[in-house]
Amino acid sequence: MIPFDRTWPYDLLMKDLYVPSCPFCGADNVLLPMRPKELADVRSGKKRLLVFPCCNGRVTVVDADQDYLLTDTKLR
Repeated sequence: MIPFDRTWPYDLLMKDLYVPSCPFCGADNVLLPMRPKELADVRSGKKRLLVFPCCNGRVTVVDADQDYLLTDTKLR
């Protein structure tokens, strides 16, 4: 079972990835420095360091589905 406390929702809008809010500082509608191609790589098994541009909070994305990013860090 996937640990829900290590997931964070995201949205794909016009080839850009957004999160509704930053899990670290709470900023709204944060544009992620990640492209849909990289998201496909994560789904195939590659890990990806993700640095939030609003506060430089860091997580490693280990998997993703259509709605959530799964990280190695507890976010909730």
